[in-house]
Amino acid sequence: MYFEILAIGIIAFVVLTVNGYIKPNKFIQDNQDIFQKLKEEDYDFLVRAKYGDGLDADVLYQKRIKNGLIVSVLLIFIMLSDLSAVKILLSLVGGYLAFKVDYSNLKKYYKRHLVLIDSMLPYYLKGLEILIQHYTVPVALGKSIADAPEIFRDGLIEMINKINAGDSTVTPYMEFAQMYPVRDSMRMMRLLYRLSLGRQERKQEQLITFSKTISNLQQKARETRYKERLDKMESKTMSMLVCTGVGVMILLVIQIIGMIGG
Repeated sequence: MYFEILAIGIIAFVVLTVNGYIKPNKFIQDNQDIFQKLKEEDYDFLVRAKYGDGLDADVLYQKRIKNGLIVSVLLIFIMLSDLSAVKILLSLVGGYLAFKVDYSNLKKYYKRHLVLIDSMLPYYLKGLEILIQHYTVPVALGKSIADAPEIFRDGLIEMINKINAGDSTVTPYMEFAQMYPVRDSMRMMRLLYRLSLGRQERKQEQLITFSKTISNLQQKARETRYKERLDKMESKTMSMLVCTGVGVMILLVIQIIGMIGG
């Protein structure tokens, strides 16, 4: 009887929600300040890193909250026959875990693509170096957006806007590096900042240092790609050897069993 009541309760909850009698969106909007405190600092960036400008991070975040609330309510329904404070707490924990799933997936995606971002940065900086030979650093940054890898564009626009708004400190450069925490990004942004401050007579000297550093980064990126290919080849070779060894062992066992049976 309990399962029938539970099924009816869940169906009623779904029907009332679909028909607008229960309004999760209104509840979320009314408690927006509370839910915003649960939002991760890097969530908007991770959404842009995966989806670009195609999806609104706030809309996705509200969907996460709704999913978490629904899971909590359903878990409470499931434990309704023997409800206690501990089980309510467990239901809330279950809802929170459901809320965190999307963020966890975004983090995993970003970590998988850090190597790709790491390999893009030196080549973007090489193109920027050529522009800096003819323009000031802020102007060169602005002109570089069109040819920059898409994942860097939001960070570049944000950095340029802050520089154009009058921020002459290293902060816009460091914030860009923090958005893309890959190998040597901090050091490269500091070099770029110093280059933006350098007098004209020192510009060539600083450009040489900047260029040498970029060349080293490109070499490291090539070595990383080569190592990845080598690791994949070794993994495939090992898999083939294991499969071959297992196949040979199975054939030997079959042959031995046949000899014993004969």
